[in-house]
Amino acid sequence: MPQQREPKISLALYHLFKWTVVNPSLHVYFRGQIHNAERVPQQGPLVVVSNHASDFDPPILSNCMGRPVAFMAKEELFQVPVLSTLIRWYGAYPVKRGSADRSAIRAALASLDQGWAAGIFLQGTRTLDGRITDPKHGAALIASKIQAPLLPVCLWGTDKIISKGKNLPQSTPSKSFIRQLRGLSHFK
Repeated sequence: MPQQREPKISLALYHLFKWTVVNPSLHVYFRGQIHNAERVPQQGPLVVVSNHASDFDPPILSNCMGRPVAFMAKEELFQVPVLSTLIRWYGAYPVKRGSADRSAIRAALASLDQGWAAGIFLQGTRTLDGRITDPKHGAALIASKIQAPLLPVCLWGTDKIISKGKNLPQSTPSKSFIRQLRGLSHFK
């Protein structure tokens, strides 16, 4: 049995935040829809790859997986005192963007070894429309090192949550589609 990545209090806070803030916000305020969540393996190593258009993507995507997901997050976020604590509780670990960050790769591998899924945004940063035009190769490297399946996920509509000129999140329907990878028996 894999060891737990975080102390029990961190995992409890993860689930508390998920069920009291993220899940109600996704379903009630954003009117989000989740499709094919039943295809997500609930145990074993898993690398979740997705597009990224909003600061809301990590908690929304983690909520849709049905299991804790540890995300790479730009290292600058870990310099903000309260935010750093919160995102660590939610499974994030820092990555230096623009270079091959071995410590982030080790953190992803440790998360996988300890039973968490690893979440990686393929573009390496947010894009205005959520499209992936220049995917990075780190997710494939991490998956191959630990022989974990890649689970592609597409987030639609999250780019409209914060509109230009607005400071508050907009109630806009968003969808999370968990796509099937052909040839992988895990997702049939």
